[in-house]
Formats: sequence, C-alpha cells, structure tokens
Amino acid sequence: MISITKIFHFETAHAIANYEGPCKDIHGHSYELHICVAAKTASDAYIPGTGILVDFKEIKEIVRTAIVKPLDHKLILSDAFLKQHPGLENEKNIMLFDAEPTAENLLIYIKQKVQERLPDHVVLHRMRLYETKGSYAEWTA
Repeated sequence: MISITKIFHFETAHAIANYEGPCKDIHGHSYELHICVAAKTASDAYIPGTGILVDFKEIKEIVRTAIVKPLDHKLILSDAFLKQHPGLENEKNIMLFDAEPTAENLLIYIKQKVQERLPDHVVLHRMRLYETKGSYAEWTA
C-alpha cells in the first residue's frame, strides 16, 4: 500500500489537571506532527494520471487550516484545569479542550479534524505527535 507523509510543526502550551508530575503546571512544547495518508483501496498498480496519490500541497492546506493555525501559540486547557485555576479563562489565547490535552487526546482531536477534510480517495493511515524529540503518541488506522 502506498502512503505519503507530511510533517508539521507548531508551538503549544498545556497543563494536565489532577496529574502529579511536572505536566500539572502550564508548560509548552514544540510539537512535530506527522500526518500519513493512504489510498482507500490497496493496489500494486501504478497510480494513473499524474502518478500522485494526493498532492502534498493539499495535505499541507488541510492540516495548516484545521490544526496548525488553531493550535499554534495557544494554551490548551481542560474545563477541569480551569475550575482548579479560576481567572485563567479570561486569557485571550486559551483553547478550551473537551478532555485533558495530552498528546494522546490531541491526536484524537487531530484525527477528527483531518479526516473530515480529506479527499474521498484517501484515508488517514497513521499520525505521530512528538511532544519532545524522544517522546511521541501515535495513532494508526
């Protein structure tokens, strides 16, 4: 099966409510996101026409619009965290998240946003979200 991957970078801060480690406090990451898409149907045949499964520019536009722009330089916090730290909700760069904004939950959010915008002939195949150079969460179809 042929797949293509595009890599994105963005800066985001978060904190995890009810966590006993250092991530309980607001801190930021230089995230690296790998988005991999594949053909809906597996084939060993050459790709007809231009030979392009989907243009990298199209993936770039989808992910930049749906993910990078909304998340870049934001402080992502859950309702639980905001209840424990009143006053933060008035900050202008806060994004209220439905769950704790862990790498795992961010991937679920990213999956939902990207899948609904992909062209019909491709599917989301795999994603990796690096919080640090040595730590990432991965989603695989």
